[in-house]
Amino acid sequence: MLTDERRPAPAAVPPPAEPAPRRRRPWPTVALFLSPALFLFALLVLTPIVVAGYASFFNWNGFGAPSAFVGLDNFQRLLTDEIFVGDLRRTLLLIVLSLGIQVPVSLALAMLLNQPLRGRRVYRMLFFAPYVLSEVVTAVLFTMIFSPNQGLANHFTQLIGLGDLGATWLADTDTVMYSLFFVISWKYFGFHTILYLAGRQSIPPELHDAAAMDGAGAWQAFRHITLPLLGPTIRISVFLSVLGTIQLFDMVWVLTGGGPVRSSETLAVTMFQEGFKRFHVGYASAISMVIFLISVTFGLLYQRFVLRRDLEGAVTTMGDQR
Repeated sequence: MLTDERRPAPAAVPPPAEPAPRRRRPWPTVALFLSPALFLFALLVLTPIVVAGYASFFNWNGFGAPSAFVGLDNFQRLLTDEIFVGDLRRTLLLIVLSLGIQVPVSLALAMLLNQPLRGRRVYRMLFFAPYVLSEVVTAVLFTMIFSPNQGLANHFTQLIGLGDLGATWLADTDTVMYSLFFVISWKYFGFHTILYLAGRQSIPPELHDAAAMDGAGAWQAFRHITLPLLGPTIRISVFLSVLGTIQLFDMVWVLTGGGPVRSSETLAVTMFQEGFKRFHVGYASAISMVIFLISVTFGLLYQRFVLRRDLEGAVTTMGDQR
């Protein structure tokens, strides 16, 4: 038996490790970097909204401080104003045409440009080129195209035996909105096409190869693979198209000025006419608040019921960093 002197000493038990101090969040640094952006947002976005909301309760011509308080009279006037109600109808018409024609045509062109065509890079550049132009440049260009005398549209209708039909497209109250939609589509269909093309190229080719091995045709593969996987891209495209139509101004103002006989006015054009041409700033502010409320309501409802799954899939959470 080992004596106490020869018995090995028990191993020393290391003291429990102290927990690492939790890393403090650099809130002062975050606030320092966010302050300029928040200041500009408050100055250029929030302040005009508050001022417009305040002015909408006054009968104000834009000079001096508003003093003639009228309450909700400006908003009640909107409900009986034929021009404003017509603006809503025309905006709805452009939205329906955009979703029914522009979006499907852009999607079809994107599928075509995804095929191994000769010179498809050139086609992509040509289709996207109109979007690079500003709305003012586009409107001036088509003003010359639809010119009654030397316009290209008029020459084309004469060439095919329709006489001077092209000279009346922007001058006829029955055709001006469709002519306007044509210009809008020419300007923006390239943007939606590139958007769909990017979404299509992000789909793994193995899925289509597997569908082809199972005997699926081109239409079946598009319907059951391409279209569902393009869902997030299509939903974003629809979202941008609707909001852009609600806020449409530059192109309409330069191309038609809201005419003829105010038959092509949009919400923003009517707001500009009332505020800067007729000096009914209080009434124009009420129109601007309606545009704002329509846009915000649509955006929130669309995100809540349409984009919810896409947004949840895109959001990542980060645990506490140690």
